[in-house]
Amino acid sequence: MIAFRQLALQRGGTPLITSADVRINDGSRVGIVGPNGAGKSSLFKLLLGELTPDQGSIDYTNGLRMAHMAQELDALDRPIIEVVMDGDPALREVERSLEVAREAGDNHREAELHGHFDALDGYTARSRAEQLLMGLGFTQPQLRAPLSDFSGGWRMRVNLAKTLFMPSDLMLLDEPTNHLDLDALLWLEQWLVRYEGTLLLISHDRDFLDAVCNHILHFDHGTLVLYRGGYSTFERTRAEQIAQREAQRVKQEARRAEIEQFVARFKAKATKARQAQSRLKMLERMEDIAATRADSPFQFTLPCADKTSHPLLALDHAELGYADTAILSQVRLTLAPGQRIGLLGPNGAGKSTLIKSLTGDQALINGKRVEGEHLVLGYFAQHQLEALDIKASPFMHIQRLSPGASDQDIRNFLGGFGFKGDDIFSEVGKFSGGEKARLALSLIAWQRPNLLLLDEPTNHLDLDMREALTEALAAFEGAVVIVSHDRHLLNASVDEFWCVADGRVTAFDGNLEDYRQWLKQREMTRSTADASSGAAEPRVDKKAARKAAAELRERMRPLRNTRDKAEKTMVALQKDLDALEQSLGDDTLYTDSRRKDELNRLLARQGELKTQLDASEQAWLDAEEALEAYADTLDAS
Repeated sequence: MIAFRQLALQRGGTPLITSADVRINDGSRVGIVGPNGAGKSSLFKLLLGELTPDQGSIDYTNGLRMAHMAQELDALDRPIIEVVMDGDPALREVERSLEVAREAGDNHREAELHGHFDALDGYTARSRAEQLLMGLGFTQPQLRAPLSDFSGGWRMRVNLAKTLFMPSDLMLLDEPTNHLDLDALLWLEQWLVRYEGTLLLISHDRDFLDAVCNHILHFDHGTLVLYRGGYSTFERTRAEQIAQREAQRVKQEARRAEIEQFVARFKAKATKARQAQSRLKMLERMEDIAATRADSPFQFTLPCADKTSHPLLALDHAELGYADTAILSQVRLTLAPGQRIGLLGPNGAGKSTLIKSLTGDQALINGKRVEGEHLVLGYFAQHQLEALDIKASPFMHIQRLSPGASDQDIRNFLGGFGFKGDDIFSEVGKFSGGEKARLALSLIAWQRPNLLLLDEPTNHLDLDMREALTEALAAFEGAVVIVSHDRHLLNASVDEFWCVADGRVTAFDGNLEDYRQWLKQREMTRSTADASSGAAEPRVDKKAARKAAAELRERMRPLRNTRDKAEKTMVALQKDLDALEQSLGDDTLYTDSRRKDELNRLLARQGELKTQLDASEQAWLDAEEALEAYADTLDAS
């Protein structure tokens, strides 16, 4: 259990957390959300002891083992499989001690250490580390390659694998999906769902938060509020609260106006002076309810070029790759105005190669690339952030593109991307990754493309900016090709998918859930092929196997009944709780002293319902996990 008790923190004179009281139960998977700069990463530093709170405390369960991603990996010359296994220092210490005992011929000590090694799951450690790395996109031959062979994004994956390998009761993950493709993200999602400890996860990927988390911790103007459920549930609950809060604010403003009017009229009259003073004190005591800022700070459009061509761009019998090494062959595709395409495919299959070839940045090995007469191409990729002039400001970047544009037009345009006031004159070198990504997108939008090629455009963007980009893409009138691990963006922005796999680019007939199943089937086929290429499998007694499977299904029956019963109970309890909380929304419950007993009764009942709901959720979860374990056994048989 983690408890924040009257926790307060400020950085550089800016309050980030003010008097937070939050309790996170063991086993919770908590998504942490809030605008960039709200204090999410600082909260992790508090938990790690790297910062000291200005007020209050953080209490933990005794002996809590904590795993978090280090900023950098130093062991550049070591194979990545060894780097991952370094995540378990106790295991490494036993390995070193075993080596010493062997060299000394101390059989008694060696036997004792083998017991410790077994207790630390040492005999499965290497295979566990391999599974983590391969799940995150590495191939078997790469596991023995040194860390220095890999780029920064792939080193981040090694770092993530090392963190997942660490024995832990509490795991802190800060934007773990950055630098992952969709395949690796789907794998990580399933791994985290099965993680048995407490998870605190900072992410701007709403679908990822929905799939993994059962609570959301929201940074709300300095306060920390814990919500039950995934991100979509939080979003609905938050919207309802905002509407209620706004109605309460309007009501309070009307009351304030009445009091101020009374004071203005009667404070000079002797007969009314005491009443006027009383109302002045009431006015001073009245709690301010700030107007809710429900709208996103980012609101922009993606204008389309006035002229277009049909087709905009085509590849004919193209061979794509590097030097003489072909990655994709016989690529024939045509991009027409208004087409909206999402690129899917396994890691390393050639999605980014296809995008670069479409832009013309990468020459074709063979075949033709044909541009339409009026093609205006807008291209976003992570390397473009590095191409920004770090000495120039956002204003200067736009001005270089359009020297004749008015200052006010540039100000208005950049304001939609979150650059307001003096920010538009700040040097880009001082910007965060998210700010640079916003600027790169703004430069594309300014040039009014009719074809957008976007390679992981949401990396470094927070939830508000991702939502603004999603809305802008939905309204964009030109053609779009997107590579992204953000499923919400893909679902809202594209009409069709192309699959890049096995050296080909083909239309994918299905949605993202179909793609998940396609990946699973592909992996199963590959595993079967690997198994068949090895030693012959032992003969299986099919009759005995069928009997064992039938017995297993019979044992699953009561678990299914328990799960279904718990689910029905959860629905009924949630319905009662919703009705009760609606009753608690009545303002007179708190202001009318005659309803005090009713208020206490409702609050007590609310506590009972929440306790029962927690118990039902745990019963459902236990049954579901047991059923999954049985299902895995059936699949294996």
